[in-house]
Amino acid sequence: MNAVVAPSPAATPTAVTALATRYARVRARSVALAAPLSAEDAMVQSMPDASPAKWHLAHTSWFFERFVLATQPDYAPFNADWHYLFNSYYQSIGPAHARPQRGLLSRPSLEEVLQFRRHVDQRVLALLQADALDEQAKRQLLLGLHHEQQHQELLLTDIKHALWSNPLQPAYDTALEHSAGIASPLAWIHSPEQIIEIGAPAWPAQPAFAYDNESPVHRVLVPAHALANRPVSNAEYRSFIEAGGYREPGYWMSEGWTLCQQEQWQHPLYWDDALAREFTLAGWRALDPDAPVCHLSYFEADAYARWAGARLPTEFEWEAATAGYTADGNFADSGRLHPAAAQHDGAAGRHLQLFGDVWEWTSSAYGAYPGFRTFEGNLGEYNGKFMCGQWVLRGGSCATPADHIRPSYRNFFAPSARWQFAGIRLAKDAA
Repeated sequence: MNAVVAPSPAATPTAVTALATRYARVRARSVALAAPLSAEDAMVQSMPDASPAKWHLAHTSWFFERFVLATQPDYAPFNADWHYLFNSYYQSIGPAHARPQRGLLSRPSLEEVLQFRRHVDQRVLALLQADALDEQAKRQLLLGLHHEQQHQELLLTDIKHALWSNPLQPAYDTALEHSAGIASPLAWIHSPEQIIEIGAPAWPAQPAFAYDNESPVHRVLVPAHALANRPVSNAEYRSFIEAGGYREPGYWMSEGWTLCQQEQWQHPLYWDDALAREFTLAGWRALDPDAPVCHLSYFEADAYARWAGARLPTEFEWEAATAGYTADGNFADSGRLHPAAAQHDGAAGRHLQLFGDVWEWTSSAYGAYPGFRTFEGNLGEYNGKFMCGQWVLRGGSCATPADHIRPSYRNFFAPSARWQFAGIRLAKDAA
């Protein structure tokens, strides 16, 4: 008698329906984020680290075409020449158009890219409806959705830099909500020395999604320390500037000081020279003194911490602080698309704004956890090969989708990066 084998959870109709619903929602969100942009806006690339909005829309579609649709025997590319244009860094798949030259791609047009998206979406949703994808293809589809959410955040930060670089400095959306408030007083929350578990179980061996750089779970000794209850505010950072923070090399890493002098940094990116206004996705607005300071490089964050008699936390101290907290905060879903002041919740000794508002620089270099393994196949290029010369940020920002973040999430950027919504949470060693 043959045994009856129960279907895996990923193969059940309910799971497939949920995956299709998530797919449609995430894909529609990208198009909605690009809706305020003209075709001209959508092809602008203001610096090599950024990409045009049109490229983000096309590349995320290329990902699904290459890693989901191409698993089918009747697969035919929408346009084979676009594989070269919209590949990013998957060298095992083939060559890619140079990243600094993405802004030269006036063709295909924005409308052609949107047609490409609709074509991919129709094909993917039809396959999901027919339950025609095998388990590997479904896993690659889920990874692709998280990948697209990363590009949604990049679309916002990249277009912000592009609009600010325009002499007219137009707004992305003047109707964005402006949320002002009074920040909770800065306080220190002390933690004893402890051994804690860090990281997430490896996916897809475990059902909950996590990137490969978040695993495996392992134990870490975290020394006694104190962590600030909230991120550093604009007013606090302005005090650093007014005290000569950008003129005193003693606070700075050597590489950071050299860069500060070469690029004539005098304040955070997007502040005016009077330290009174900042450029936002809604255009120029008065600087909110109580909101978290943002658009700082690692070098600026580290220099401020030294000036303040503190330091940046390690990523392990930061993750340890999240125990007992849910990943709630001011994310892109709020519609503000800008950090807001930390409101006290009435409970003493609680961390505020661990999630959302600003990515928080840590003092941890981006490297592999003990026992790290990349994703299998071509997707092994996703994270591991960037573990050199980058620093870890934690917590998400006001441009991050809410269901994209978790306590173990490790973002990473070069220490010179300023165009992301990156800020500071201070730490101190035990007395």
